Amino acid sequence: MALIGLVVMAGAAPLLPLHAQAASFDCAKTDLAVDEKVICEDRTLNDLDVKMVTTFDILTGLVPMGNRDTLRDEQSAWLKKRQACGSDAACIRSAYQERMRQLEEAYKSLIRPL
Repeated sequence: MALIGLVVMAGAAPLLPLHAQAASFDCAKTDLAVDEKVICEDRTLNDLDVKMVTTFDILTGLVPMGNRDTLRDEQSAWLKKRQACGSDAACIRSAYQERMRQLEEAYKSLIRPL
């Protein structure tokens, strides 16, 4: 099933505009940071941004009130790390993969009612 999804996405990619909207910032802005420009120009990085921001937003709503600031602080620290990658797409991709692992671990550690 995942393979089918990738094939469908790959087939639809040429139909999308060159500068798509990333989830966490507007790619049409003229004052984008270097890392943001790279994300806007690279469909894979754009998709990673959408996935990460969506996951972060959902997780923020699930964690207890007292832990939300910690989650936001971690996100701010991660953003600085991504920004430090500059135009290095491999570094940006690695930063997203690392952050997704962290968010997935945070989700797994949530206390859920029985």
